[in-house]
Amino acid sequence: MRLLGSIDRLASELARKEYSAVELVEEALDRVERLDGTLRAFITVLPETALAQAAAVDRARSRGDRLSPLAGIPMALKDNLCTRGIPTTCGSRMLDGYRPPYSATVWRRLEAAGAVLVGKTNLDEFAMGSSTENSAFFPTRNPWDPKRVPGGSSGGSAAAVAAGEVVYALGSDTGGSIRQPASFTGVVGLKPTYGRVSRYGLIAFASSLDQVGPLARTVRDSATVLHAISGHDPLDSTSAAVPVPDWAARLDGEVRGIKIGVPLEYFGTGVDPEVARLVRQAVDLLVGMGAEAAECSLPHTEYAVATYYVLAPAEASSNLARYDGVRYGWRAPGAKSLTELYTLSRQQGFGREVKRRIMLGTYALSAGYYEAYYLKSQKVRSLIRQDFDRAFERFDVLAMPTSPEVAFRHGERASDPLRMYMADALTIPVNLAGLPGISLPCGFSRGLPVGLQLVGRPFEEETLLRVAHAYEVATPEWRQAVPPGIAAGRGDDA
Repeated sequence: MRLLGSIDRLASELARKEYSAVELVEEALDRVERLDGTLRAFITVLPETALAQAAAVDRARSRGDRLSPLAGIPMALKDNLCTRGIPTTCGSRMLDGYRPPYSATVWRRLEAAGAVLVGKTNLDEFAMGSSTENSAFFPTRNPWDPKRVPGGSSGGSAAAVAAGEVVYALGSDTGGSIRQPASFTGVVGLKPTYGRVSRYGLIAFASSLDQVGPLARTVRDSATVLHAISGHDPLDSTSAAVPVPDWAARLDGEVRGIKIGVPLEYFGTGVDPEVARLVRQAVDLLVGMGAEAAECSLPHTEYAVATYYVLAPAEASSNLARYDGVRYGWRAPGAKSLTELYTLSRQQGFGREVKRRIMLGTYALSAGYYEAYYLKSQKVRSLIRQDFDRAFERFDVLAMPTSPEVAFRHGERASDPLRMYMADALTIPVNLAGLPGISLPCGFSRGLPVGLQLVGRPFEEETLLRVAHAYEVATPEWRQAVPPGIAAGRGDDA
């Protein structure tokens, strides 16, 4: 089935004119129609837009134009990335029907490369969640088991890629929201270094933590997409002016001499023993290929979740203050005063989890509590970053589980926010430190995918991708695994 292939393969077949971009996109739209009644990966599907973009690629190819490897390849965007004239909801009633007057930089770059946008994917409201159950519209289901969650908040993007509805998708990662759903659905999820990719047009959750990145079926595909969306952007003050290598061209499958650190804190209490075993087995395989590995310590890891749930809600409280029912977004009917308009619009427009985080953040920033909570958390954040800095004096990459366990069942944690928050315990520290991280499949536990997480030094995505690619090449059984019923496109079995 073509859509379960790699970007490289599809680009070569399109270049040889074995089929047209329009035919490939028609196949993607057909799979969305057959599968998405069960999966619910998409909030918005764009058949007319996608077919028009594909036809433009076919015309360019017939003229002999030089095309990007991404030209004509069906993809999707998480619905917190602005797309001019196309609904961008953030999975929230607050933005239901909102059509931005501008596009996110990442989409403008992909559009210029000839990417074909099949649709906008579901997410936890305003990217606040770990299961894609907090969407105001509907939950998304895991292609490996529809009774289980696909992870979050980029669960729609992950499910769409895992099911072959699209070849790749973009997500955003604030505390693990690309890597954790990648782990739960058996795909590759890459969170770049903070500042590597422009955040312009990404609807903000926590501005010092948010980062856009790809979800794809292979490490090489992730490298190809990352190359297309990276680079300095004057519209984003946090965008870094650093070189953008052609990472995909440098992947050679070689790890000889690479030093891998294995942090003890990431294999302790709360981590499923089978998950820990599979990740250690992956490290052993890399050692057998010529890498070196040793245990290390990141002692402040235990404070990461508490630190994150002060800082992220504080930033969310500030970022979401703009949704007041006046300029755009949901406006409550029948308000008799300005104060009542603000109150009712936010009360009706935001869901339970978003309200919870706004209240947490507002409290942490309030007079008398700022120093006790927010300022102290910033200090702990510095300690967490220093732990990583010390580890990278000895090691090139760190290896650990992406998630403490495999995908959990729908509704299982809905009434227990703390237990839900712990689903990101192993990914959050990477965001707090602003580092690049990648999750890729390393096996199965109880028939569900397990993710190996690799973390690298700032702006050293090349080393990270090199190690991930070498492991992937050595374990084709994980890369080629497809959820039951998906290869045949059977929505009832998805």
